[in-house]
This record gives sequence, structure tokens and C-alpha cells, in this order.
Amino acid sequence: MFEDPLYPNWRDMASLMVTRLHLDEGPVAEAMREIPRHRFLSRELWQSAYYDTPLPVGPQATISAPHMVALQLEAAGIRAGDHILELGSGSGYLACLAAHMAGPSGKVIGVEIETELAQRSRLAIEEIGLSDRVHIHAGDAAAGYPPAAPYDRLMVSYAVLYPFPDEWRQQLLDDGVMVAPIDRGDGTYLEKLEKSAKGWKVDRGPPCIFVSSKS
Repeated sequence: MFEDPLYPNWRDMASLMVTRLHLDEGPVAEAMREIPRHRFLSRELWQSAYYDTPLPVGPQATISAPHMVALQLEAAGIRAGDHILELGSGSGYLACLAAHMAGPSGKVIGVEIETELAQRSRLAIEEIGLSDRVHIHAGDAAAGYPPAAPYDRLMVSYAVLYPFPDEWRQQLLDDGVMVAPIDRGDGTYLEKLEKSAKGWKVDRGPPCIFVSSKS
């Protein structure tokens, strides 16, 4: 259990955030109470960490608003023991939430194109004690991360034009789930795509705004 003497009431703020988001009690709400969002931000932004707003984490990167993070996680349906890939892992916050949901037997791989941001996210992950279950790699997310494939869940945290790279499909297990903000020409929507031997079952979610790929 992470405690922070520099921000001793962060748990109260995280619980208030969950209440304001009107989340059903379950794995997503629990994870958002347990993972300290402020630790993935610069110190001057800590007092804004538990409001429902995106915040900057780099020149071309943001940490998504908590309500959008919750939507991503709910759509992914992460289970205990899942092997998860996050593309465009940014600050590392969503990766750690996913790791909490997957439990001690799960693992999360993140890929982030900005080398400095990847390094800062590693430091935050180490500080909160999840470096054994969350591993961030600097690189181009378009290629996925073949060395650790296949994955049960694949989460994309930047806006991607359709068609998305075929490498992602190849690295996802049959019956796996991909969650991604996809632009098919009529706007960007958070989509849940379930893979099977016959192809994809697509569930288009709400419209959304994400930073576009920097690759």
C-alpha cells in the first residue's frame, strides 16, 4: 500500500475523485483509489491531480482525464493474470491501473515514443512499487511490442487512423480485446474490438479526444 508523506491526504482525494465520477464499485474504482495519480505528474500539478481533467506530462503528451481512463479500463475488461500491452503509455498511470486490476500474476508492457517521458514513467512506477509488474519501453508503438507477445489485452492511448497496424492484430490472442481511440473518417471514437478467428467484433463507444501519434 503506497503512502506519500509529501501528499498525506492523497487517498482521500482519490476516493473523492471516484465518487465524483459515479463509478460502480468494482476493479476500476478500486484501482483508481489505490494508484496515486499525482505521482505521474510534476509537483506543481499535484493539487490538480484528482480533478477530472487532462493534464500535461510533456511537450506533446497529456495524462488523460480520469473519466476517459475509467472508460478505457471498463471497456478492456481486465482480468486477474492478464498480459497487457499499452501503446502510447505516456505517464504510466493507466499502465499501473491495469496492473492493479490484473493482480500479482499479471503483467503490463508499455511502449512510449518519447524517451524522456518513458524514463520519467519508469521512475514513477518504481516509486509506487509496481516495477516488477509494469515495464515501459521507449519506441514506436506502431510496431507493438513483439518480444513479449501475445497479449490478452491491448490498449492504445493515442488517436490512430483506421486502418490500424496489422502488427497489433497479430500480437493479440484470439478472444483478446483491443481498446483504442480510432478515427475512421467521421470523428474519433473509443472503440472496443474483440478478436476472433472470424475477425473483429467492434463496439463503438463515445467520441473522444486524444493526442495523435507522434511517430
